[in-house]
Amino acid sequence: MKKKFAIGLLTIALFGGLTLSVNAQEKKTDVGKALDKTGKAIGKGAKSVGNKTAEVAVKGGSKVADKTWKGKMAPDGSDVYINAKNEKYYVNSKGAKIWLKPSQIKTRVEVKH
Repeated sequence: MKKKFAIGLLTIALFGGLTLSVNAQEKKTDVGKALDKTGKAIGKGAKSVGNKTAEVAVKGGSKVADKTWKGKMAPDGSDVYINAKNEKYYVNSKGAKIWLKPSQIKTRVEVKH
């Protein structure tokens, strides 16, 4: 009987402690909010730098390994590359190769000065 009473008392104490700890969550101060914004800004900046690095790396590799199709452009205005299997693609702003259908390839307008 004493054992059941002790277990019940411990269970009630445990639930009471959890309830109190949930209610005692820290409210955000101005400094805490500023730190959150700074952390998010750093995360965005790091993601942007990573995407640009990937884009430059993939474009550099494409220029070395594959041919650039002169006079043609992708839907976003970037260069169109042709690989060894005669597949056409362009590199987007995140560094991913986007494969093109023939209908998506546009003729680049030459500007004469």
